[in-house]
Amino acid sequence: MAAPATAPPEPSSLKRIVAASLIGTTIEWYDFFLYGSAAALVFNELFFPDEDPLVGTLLSFLTYAVGFAARPLGALVFGHYGDRLGRKKLLVLSLLMMGGATFAIGLMPTHATIGSAAPVLLTVLRLVQGFALGGEWGGAVLLVSEHGDAKRRGFWASWPQTGAPAGQLLATGVLSALTALLSDAAFSSWGWRIPFLLSGVLVIVGLWIRLSVDESPVFKAALAQAEQRKSEAGQVEKMPVVAVLRHHWRDVLIAMGARMAENISYYVITAFILVYATTAVDMSKQTALNAVLIASAVHFAVIPLWGALSDRIGRRPVYLIGAIGVGAWMFPFFALIDTAGFGALLLAVTVGLVLHGAMYAPQAAFFSEMFATRMRYSGASIGAQFSSVAAGAPAPLIATALLADYDSSTPIALYVIAAALLTVVAIACARETRERDLTTLDSVADEVEDAPATATADARTA
Repeated sequence: MAAPATAPPEPSSLKRIVAASLIGTTIEWYDFFLYGSAAALVFNELFFPDEDPLVGTLLSFLTYAVGFAARPLGALVFGHYGDRLGRKKLLVLSLLMMGGATFAIGLMPTHATIGSAAPVLLTVLRLVQGFALGGEWGGAVLLVSEHGDAKRRGFWASWPQTGAPAGQLLATGVLSALTALLSDAAFSSWGWRIPFLLSGVLVIVGLWIRLSVDESPVFKAALAQAEQRKSEAGQVEKMPVVAVLRHHWRDVLIAMGARMAENISYYVITAFILVYATTAVDMSKQTALNAVLIASAVHFAVIPLWGALSDRIGRRPVYLIGAIGVGAWMFPFFALIDTAGFGALLLAVTVGLVLHGAMYAPQAAFFSEMFATRMRYSGASIGAQFSSVAAGAPAPLIATALLADYDSSTPIALYVIAAALLTVVAIACARETRERDLTTLDSVADEVEDAPATATADARTA
């Protein structure tokens, strides 16, 4: 059954959709990164005060990693209902959940007040954050990918990706301002709560923008097709996750491999660096935060440029530039930081994030183009979020443990290089998706479902 054509959106409409996705992802990543920065700076003292400082940081990062454990569950739940009910409804829910959990962290009593219950409550709220973020990413990038012009999909879909550096920029900027204005005692006592409480205001703004956009036309067309097949032939769709694992298992594995270097390098460069610069190199918190702040601004600017380049030369070449570049940069990265100069630290983080952007920018369009519409939310989310458990979740924890055991940056650099090699292999096994039509993918998926067993392989190849 051929997919009905959908008219491209007006430029003003597309920009509003991009803005809605961007503001939402910015808020969600602000909330998520705020926790990571606080875990590196103050949570070890507030929630694990009886431990050795480095051990306390490890325990703090362990609660940070717990949030990643909930992301696959969020991907499954949000992906299922996002493919059944639509992208917009689930994006509103994810924003409310993330913002509510972050606001609650700002009100939490510390270990000094309620003892061991404090880290337990902190872990629960972190789980809620991870669950919400597991469903946010897929919906945000799909809303833009399915609205946008196919010839510039890489560029437009990369804008929700800028929500990560924008959230990092916002979180680090607020923390940097507070550490500059407040004494260490005041910041540890009450100042750290301010950025978490600000999330409530940001969520209100995000909801107002997100509720103003319409559902994806590609999804509407696919939903109408599914209802027509059900009424005419009594054909009931399989659960999205079942369809993904049956027809797109190879694409899921490729997406997971592609995420390894991207995820691990990002958290080493932005979260672990706060630990390394302040403990191994003895730089101030303010200096480390300022370097991440400036580098995040550059990261924000280059992501759409990498996305536009992927429209010209393909998703795979741009992704490979990032994966190979990040691996090659790791030893110079730590060598520059070890000089203990702000300029060298800034150069190390900025180059690292620019190379990371070459992987992160095409990722939205790349993953969207792998899956048919009625399983796209599930497929993209599963591929992206299941890998985060093995990649981003333990990255700061593993890096901190390696530093504690070896007192050297060499094992950490080798850890990132190994992840880069895995990603290069995954991308080498992938097919180029730049020319794919999202509605054509739906037609092929219908053929696979309807074909007899002898014809299934041919339909999949098509």
